[in-house]
Amino acid sequence: MTSLARLSLANRALVALVAVIATAFGIYAIPSLKQELLPSLEFPAAVVVAPFPGANPELVEEQVAKPIETAVRGVAGVTDVTSTSRDGSATVQVQFDFGLPVADVVNDLQQALTRIRAQLPQGVDPQVIAGSTDNLPAVVLAVSSDTDQRELADQVTRTVVPELQAIAGVREAAVTGARKQNITITPDQAKLAAAKVAPTAIPEALRSNGISIPAGTLTEADKSLSVQVGGKLSTLDEVRELRVSGARLGDVAAVEQAPAPATSITRTNGKDSLGISMTLAPDGNAVALSHAVRDKLPQLAATLGSGAALTIVFDQAPFVEKSIEGLTSEGALGLLFAVLVILVFLFSLRSTLVTAVSIPLSVLVALIALWIGDYSLNVLTLGGLTIAIGRVVDDSIVVLENIKRHLSYGEDKRRAVLDGVREVAGAVTASTLTTVAVFLPIAVVGGLIGQLFSAFAITVTVALVASLLVSLTVIPVLAYWFLKPGKEDGPEAAERERRNVLQRVYVPILRFATRRRLVTVLIAVAVFIGTLGLVPLLQTNFIDSSGQNTLSLKQEMPVGTSLAATDAAAKKVEAVLGDLDAVETYQVTIGSQQGFAAFGGGGNPSTASFSITLKQDTDTPAVEADLRKRAEALTDAGDITVGAGGGGGGFNANTVAVSVTAADADVLRTASDQVREAVQGTSGLTDVTSDLGDSAPRVQVTLNRAAAGPLGLTDAAVGQLVSQAFRGTTITQLTIDGELQDVVLRGGPAPTDLEQVKGLPLAGGLKLGDVAAVTQVDGPVQIKRVDGDRSVSVSATATDQNIGAVTAELQKKLDALTLPAGAAFSIGGVSADQQDAFGDLGLALLVAIAIVFLIMVVTFRSLIQPLILLVSIPFAATGAIVLLLATDTALGVPALIGVLMLVGIVVTNAIVLMDLINQYRAQGMGIQEAVIEGGRRRLRPILMTAAATIFALAPMALGITGSGGFISQPLAVVVIGGLVSSTLLTLVLVPTLYTMVENTKARFGRKKPVEADEPERELVHSG
Repeated sequence: MTSLARLSLANRALVALVAVIATAFGIYAIPSLKQELLPSLEFPAAVVVAPFPGANPELVEEQVAKPIETAVRGVAGVTDVTSTSRDGSATVQVQFDFGLPVADVVNDLQQALTRIRAQLPQGVDPQVIAGSTDNLPAVVLAVSSDTDQRELADQVTRTVVPELQAIAGVREAAVTGARKQNITITPDQAKLAAAKVAPTAIPEALRSNGISIPAGTLTEADKSLSVQVGGKLSTLDEVRELRVSGARLGDVAAVEQAPAPATSITRTNGKDSLGISMTLAPDGNAVALSHAVRDKLPQLAATLGSGAALTIVFDQAPFVEKSIEGLTSEGALGLLFAVLVILVFLFSLRSTLVTAVSIPLSVLVALIALWIGDYSLNVLTLGGLTIAIGRVVDDSIVVLENIKRHLSYGEDKRRAVLDGVREVAGAVTASTLTTVAVFLPIAVVGGLIGQLFSAFAITVTVALVASLLVSLTVIPVLAYWFLKPGKEDGPEAAERERRNVLQRVYVPILRFATRRRLVTVLIAVAVFIGTLGLVPLLQTNFIDSSGQNTLSLKQEMPVGTSLAATDAAAKKVEAVLGDLDAVETYQVTIGSQQGFAAFGGGGNPSTASFSITLKQDTDTPAVEADLRKRAEALTDAGDITVGAGGGGGGFNANTVAVSVTAADADVLRTASDQVREAVQGTSGLTDVTSDLGDSAPRVQVTLNRAAAGPLGLTDAAVGQLVSQAFRGTTITQLTIDGELQDVVLRGGPAPTDLEQVKGLPLAGGLKLGDVAAVTQVDGPVQIKRVDGDRSVSVSATATDQNIGAVTAELQKKLDALTLPAGAAFSIGGVSADQQDAFGDLGLALLVAIAIVFLIMVVTFRSLIQPLILLVSIPFAATGAIVLLLATDTALGVPALIGVLMLVGIVVTNAIVLMDLINQYRAQGMGIQEAVIEGGRRRLRPILMTAAATIFALAPMALGITGSGGFISQPLAVVVIGGLVSSTLLTLVLVPTLYTMVENTKARFGRKKPVEADEPERELVHSG
């Protein structure tokens, strides 16, 4: 690597020009980078949604869910299949292996569903929904007005949506919450009888008209003309003019246009509203989109008129901007602290400025790499840059400090630069490679954690490689230009160096440690044992709460509650939210939900979901606790669950779930009740819910076949008549006034009690009660199946950040249960996520250590010396654990990534130290002398690099800005703590172990003390 320095000195102007060009490109890249909260994440899951209107859960399970389960289970790569059967719909969640292309799996699922379509009931059309974080909305608007909601929806679609979709970076702007228009046809039985029109003639007439049929081709002379018969119906009057058995349809039935029955209600800040959900294009910028939307809001509201108001319900941008601003501020403070540390140690403004150049240059090169790789600026990549600030200066410090030492000896400037680089080039290269190599196992981790931290790893890796190149090219050139040779000769400078305060403290300690080796090792062992004793005191979690200013609230009423009754209960919660000063906006959706909500199971008339946005700089946990307390005081408001992270980024980091499975429904209910009691009795868990629910009342119509058979009445025929009475029968679809609308045949006003159901008219003057028993029975609200077995999920919200301790207590309580035969449980949710992540990262840690060991074996051409260096790693855990406990920080995924980084970082100082000791041994020094001299010479650069990294990360560890800390703060705490302990022990324990090993080898005659390490001598001189 010395050749790079030699080449750079020979082409100094070229090196300077390349550095300037890289800086210019980096500055240009900064505003070009997308800004978003998190990198794009693909979920290894898809959801099959199959509506089956009017069917009860048992019928949905048997006729829809089971066939779909069987079909999708045969798709390659599918790992888990979970189905939920509710009144009128089936939802089947399909999980598959991470790494499989989502588009390919979705295509395979669609093909599997196509093959079983004939097995499904008529009219059931399963749809596959899949996606990534890119499918989540960047901005959600609520639109309210004094006008009719249908008219408002038309206005929004015609005027607002085109304006929003014209904004750069918008993929789609979709209107939600608007009720669809239907064409309703209600026959008049008396008029039908008078006109001698059979009821079945109306659907037949509707299906047979309003269609276009290609009839062939007419060839006339040299022309060829297509022949088409029929035409579309485009107005209500055309529908009324249809002939039905000789009669005009409008004369025997009422033909009207009316909104479809409401399945949901949406309000924003207490007013009925529509939603506009905006998603980003692949090259979209969430922050730029937000600003553009906010600028357009006054103009769009004026366009709608009639007291219209557009309210932002959810917006990624403020949190993204706050996070980026906070991390940028912490990074800038870290850079300043690192520069001050260098200034204190070198006590030279020129040397400090030369060294500090490596920080912005390395960061800018990393930004160029992000720009070229189409990565965004998010909390992960920005966190990686901030973490890198403390480390990128290390190589330059070691190189410049050595050059400066040679210059202080009065050497010629060119020779001082080249000799200074030659002595440390191998060490800084090996130390940088070890730090970079620890990120390779991130590929082993895979899954969500692999996706999440891959951008982080790439950012840090590019910055570190750039810092190595800068230290071997730019730093030598700048040192040649700006540093001056010392005025003293070599012996005088060396003597002054020995009188340095640091060396006067350190050298006696090192002499004691290398002479009293057993005592030193015993002290180290005691420290390590003490560290192990601290491990049980650690708190563990998955990923901390993201600190967003959003909350979610779910309200569940007793099963069977109507939409209107749930609406009334939701208004009580809205009153509470309206009284909270910290709440900026809130939106409630009562009933069914659309789109991506399918991943959460959708909704039903007895549930209400609230999305709450708090004012900036609000204490979110305090508001959450206050809201939970106020909600508990409400009466007749159902079960209310309050949680954080309405806008994503928390990864369900506080939801603990227990899955209970059993083949028998009664056994399942008994077991789930036992599990629910155990969960409720676990400290640190609140808002305990079960998706089993109570049984719901329903009306069962059972046909008397003996009475119905002779009349030609079947289950299907009676079922169609009853269905038509309640919700109508969708006959066909027509395009009216440019909008595709369902044509629904109704039998009149829907019955309101059992007697009216029994009185429904049948053919021949009969009533339903004459041929069927109409009774009220109880049935399940929903049926959930996991991999073929019926299942119930018992969920709770963890209020304690120590998820590991909560899970351990819950596991004990569950293990103590005596469940009925055939029942089983498994803990999922954040507990399972944490266990999987810890297992994967544990494996990655072992792989990282193996890679670091391999690099050191290549560097030192020895197996024993790298083992000595690896001693630094367990002692890094000492400081990391102590600082985690001192700062009350939980050991989660970000902290484990910090541990992974430590593996590469902590051995760098040991490499630099041992490399110089080996060089002195190769020059003929004895073991003790080489160790003392090497330790003395490397003391300042080791302390400088460690202090620079520690102080650069200090603002992040302290969370000065409080932004983006859920990723970076635990990571910084671990790295700082590990560096403090490993640096102190490296300076004492590594020389001690080196002395013990080399003396033992010399004692047994395997190596002569003076002529030792010939391979190392060759390695040094080859630089």
